[in-house]
Amino acid sequence: MQKWRACLCMQIGNWNAAMRILIVEDETKTGNYLKQGLTEAGFVIDLVCDGTDGLHSALADAYDLVILDVMLPGLDGWAVLAGIRKSGKDLPVLFLTARDHVDDRVKGLELGADDYLVKPFAFSELLARVRTLLRRGSKATAAEFLRVADLELDLLRRRVTRAGKRINLTAKEFALLELLMRRQNEVLPRSLIASQIWDMNFDSDTNVIEVAVRRLRAKMDEDFDPKLIHTVRGMGYVLEVLENPN
Repeated sequence: MQKWRACLCMQIGNWNAAMRILIVEDETKTGNYLKQGLTEAGFVIDLVCDGTDGLHSALADAYDLVILDVMLPGLDGWAVLAGIRKSGKDLPVLFLTARDHVDDRVKGLELGADDYLVKPFAFSELLARVRTLLRRGSKATAAEFLRVADLELDLLRRRVTRAGKRINLTAKEFALLELLMRRQNEVLPRSLIASQIWDMNFDSDTNVIEVAVRRLRAKMDEDFDPKLIHTVRGMGYVLEVLENPN
């Protein structure tokens, strides 16, 4: 319990101070929204609106991360990414796009993208992914699978298996499981889950999160051992392999 409480009380600090992010986005509203939100989060942001300028900026200046749309005037996102990688730069690249096809995700990852976020998105999720990529540093690589014990999540094909058995999840259940697996051993408050999965403020009068967790447990924990999803009373939920579950 002390370990879980400590995880909740950790302060992020100002590790992102002076980190520079390049946004390449031709939709004015989306670009300005991202720039404002990330600036308020403490990052230094440059915004360009076409692929040609995006590639020039990425090669000419020193950035810690690039957020890159696929459908751009001038050079498209694929060409921008290819140009960045051809130059030898290995800075993290996050694709932000409305194209939600497996072939597109595979193409982006094969060209050297580090993560892929589909529009529409919750800003809190984007911010979490940005921070994760920056923590990994310039050697970040995109994982195609997440694994905990005998549980495996295929990010590209959106499939879940446990002990080799296929488990069918809804889109929200998949997103919830992905969040728990990405932050394994960390207690996630209900407020964080509500904002990242449902893009809403947590309402103590609603049981939507409890219901979702219960349904997820029934599918991927009930018939298997060890149990992976645990409730920390009064605090939230954690995905963890307990050494002594009793």
